[in-house]
Amino acid sequence: MQVTKDNLLELEFPQLLEQIVPFAFSPKIAKKINHILPLPWEEAKISLTKVSEYTASFENDNAIPFHEYEDIEAELKVMTIENYRLDAISFMKIKNLSILVGKLVVFFKKFNAYYPLHFAESQKIELTKEIIEKINQVFNRYGEVKSDASAQLEIIRKEISHARKAIQDNFNHALLQYGQSDLLDDIRETIIDDQRVLAVKSGFKKRVPGRTLGVSKTGSITYIQPENVVKHQFRLRENEEEEKKETDRILRLLTAEIAVYKTLLEDYQTYIFDVDLTQAKAKFAHKINAVLPILNKDRRLKLINAFHPLLWLKNRETDTPIYPQTLELSEGNRIICISGPNAGGKSITLKTVGILQLMIQSGILVPVHPKSEMFFFDKIHTDIGDNQSIENHLSTYSSRLKKMAGIIREADEHSLLLIDEFGTGSDPELGGALAEAFLEFFYDKKSFAIITTHYTNIKLVVEQLSHATNAAMLFDEETLEPLYKLEIGQAGSSFTFEVAEKNKIPRFILKNAKSKVEHDIVNLDKTIVKLQQEKYEVEKLKSDLTERKESVEDKRDNLQKLNEQLQQKLFNFQRLYEEEHRKLQFGHRVESFIDGYINGKSRKDIVKDFIKILEQEKYRRKETNKTTVDKLKVVKRKLTQQLKKEEVKEKIAETHEKLEEKRKEERSLWLKVGQRVRITGSTSVGTIEKVSKSKVVVNYGRFTTTIDADELERI
Repeated sequence: MQVTKDNLLELEFPQLLEQIVPFAFSPKIAKKINHILPLPWEEAKISLTKVSEYTASFENDNAIPFHEYEDIEAELKVMTIENYRLDAISFMKIKNLSILVGKLVVFFKKFNAYYPLHFAESQKIELTKEIIEKINQVFNRYGEVKSDASAQLEIIRKEISHARKAIQDNFNHALLQYGQSDLLDDIRETIIDDQRVLAVKSGFKKRVPGRTLGVSKTGSITYIQPENVVKHQFRLRENEEEEKKETDRILRLLTAEIAVYKTLLEDYQTYIFDVDLTQAKAKFAHKINAVLPILNKDRRLKLINAFHPLLWLKNRETDTPIYPQTLELSEGNRIICISGPNAGGKSITLKTVGILQLMIQSGILVPVHPKSEMFFFDKIHTDIGDNQSIENHLSTYSSRLKKMAGIIREADEHSLLLIDEFGTGSDPELGGALAEAFLEFFYDKKSFAIITTHYTNIKLVVEQLSHATNAAMLFDEETLEPLYKLEIGQAGSSFTFEVAEKNKIPRFILKNAKSKVEHDIVNLDKTIVKLQQEKYEVEKLKSDLTERKESVEDKRDNLQKLNEQLQQKLFNFQRLYEEEHRKLQFGHRVESFIDGYINGKSRKDIVKDFIKILEQEKYRRKETNKTTVDKLKVVKRKLTQQLKKEEVKEKIAETHEKLEEKRKEERSLWLKVGQRVRITGSTSVGTIEKVSKSKVVVNYGRFTTTIDADELERI
C-alpha cells in the first residue's frame, strides 16, 4: 500500500503501534512493531490468520506454551569465530531457546486442528535434541559447569575440595590454639582477600608463625594467616587457576560443537521472533476485542459496529461511553458525504475508517463485528485537521490546496480518500464551487472516498450522483446535543443559527443574519433539520418496538418453560394415578382368589391363575427396569467422565505441590548470606544480606529490600 508518513500521523497509526509494543518479549520485536507498515494481500492475510488463531488460545484450555525468552543474535554472530568461547549465560540462552521451540513444535502438532497455520509454520522447523544434550553434558540446571564435564576437571575439583577442607581444619585448630593463649584480639578473626586470617594482638605477632596480610588502622591488630594454612592456600590457588584453564578449554570445545548448528539456531531465532510478533498482536487484539472480519476481493467495505481502537482504550480508562459506527462502501456506493454540526463525530468517523484500514492491511485485527467485510486498497490519502505550515509560510487554505493537488495526481479506482471539511478555507461560494469540481473529479476517477462538508451545494451534488450517498451525524434538535450516530441516506444540517442561539448570540443579530441568507438555502436547511429529527424519532420508535418485541419474546420463553413444568407435573400425576390404580386392581384380583378358594374352587386353578398374574407382573417390571438401567447407564457415563476430569485436576494439583516442595528443598541449599540473586522476571542483581524464615533482605548497593524467598532466583 502507498501511504505517506503524514497520512500515518494524521490517522494516529504510530500511537496505535505504541499500544502493541509492551506485549512483545524481545526488544528487537518491540522495535520492529514501531516500524510496521501495510503488507501485500497474501502476507497480510497470513499474518491476520495466525493472529486470529493465537487469540483463540485465550478462550480455550489449550494455551500456547510461549513465554518470555532471550534472543541469541549476539551469540550467532560470534560462535563461528575460530577458538571463540561463549560464556555460561550464552549457552543457557541457546538451550532455553531450543527447549521453547521444541515445545511449540510438539504443541502445534498435537493441536493442529485448532492452529492449522501455526502447525504448518512449525513443520518447517527441523528439531534436534543434540544441542540440548551437548549443553546438558557440560552444565547443570543452575548454569554451572559440572565436575564430570571432563575427567581432568573432576580431579582438579576434588583437589580444590581437599585443599579447602585442609585450610578450614588447620585454621580452626590455630584459632583454638592461639585463642586459649590469649594472643588474639576480641574479634579473633576476619577476612582479607577472601581468606580467613587471625586477628593477633600486635604485641604478640612474633609468637604466631605465618604470613602477615595486613595491620589495623590503629596498628593494634596484625592479621596473620597461620603457617599450617599457608601451603594449603597456595595449593588452592594453583588448583583454582587450573580449574579456570580446564573450564575455558571445555567451553571453547562446546562452542565449536554448537557452532555446527548455527543455521538451525538461526531458523529457531527467526521462528521465535515471528511467534513473538504474532502473540504481541494477539494480546493487543484481545485487549480491544478485535476480530478477523471477512476479507474479500470484490471491493466491498462493510463496517458493522466499528470502534476507533485508541478512543476505545481512552474512554475505557475514564469510563466514558463510546459509540460504534456502521457504514458501507462498494462499487455501487463509492463516496459517502457526511454533514452535520461540528463536534458531532464526523472527523472521528474518518479516522476510524482510516486506522482500521491501516490495521487490517498491516496484519492487525480490528475492533468490529465479525460479520464486517473489508478489502485492500493500494493507496490511502488523507486530509484531516489543520495543515497550516509555518516552515513554508503557507496558510491553512494554501497548505490544503497543495495537499489536494497531490491527492488529485494519485487518485484512482484503487484509492481510499478521507477528506475532512471538504473545500473550506476560502470564500464560501468560490470554495464550494472548487470543492464541487474536486468531488466530480474523484467520482469520475472511481475513487472510494469519505468526505465531510458544510456546503449545501456539495450535499445537492451528492444527491445527483448515482454512486454517492449523503450521510449525517445525528443531533437532538431540542437539546442540540450530539447523538454520535451516523445515519446513511440523508444530508445533515449544520444547525448554524440554532447553535449560535444556544450560545447566547442575540436574537436581533441572528434575525439580521437570516435575512442576509438566501430564502431557499434557509428553507433547505430547515427541511434537512426537520427530516433529520423525524428520522431520529422513527429510529427511537423502532428501538422502543425492538425492546418491546424482546420483552414479549422473553415472556413467551418464560410461559413455555412454565408450560413444560406443568406438563411434567401432569405426567407425574398420571403415572402416580396409574400405579395406584394398578395396585388397586391387583388387590381386587387377590380378593377374587380368596373368594374362589372359600367357595371351593380348586387349588390348582387358583395357583395357575396367580402364577399367570405373577408372570405378567414380572414382564412389566423387567421392561421398566430395562428403561431405568439404560437411564442409569447414561448417568453413570456422565459421572465417570466428570470423575476422570476431577482425577486429572487432582493429579495436576499434586504435581504442582511436589514441584513446589522440590523447589523449596533446592532453595534451602543455596539461600544463604552472600549469595547473588535476582527477583524472578527482573534483571537487577543483588546480594543476600540476611535470611529470616521465609523473608530475605537483598542488598542492591544503594538500597536494600525485603522480599519473600520464593520470589528469588539464583544467579
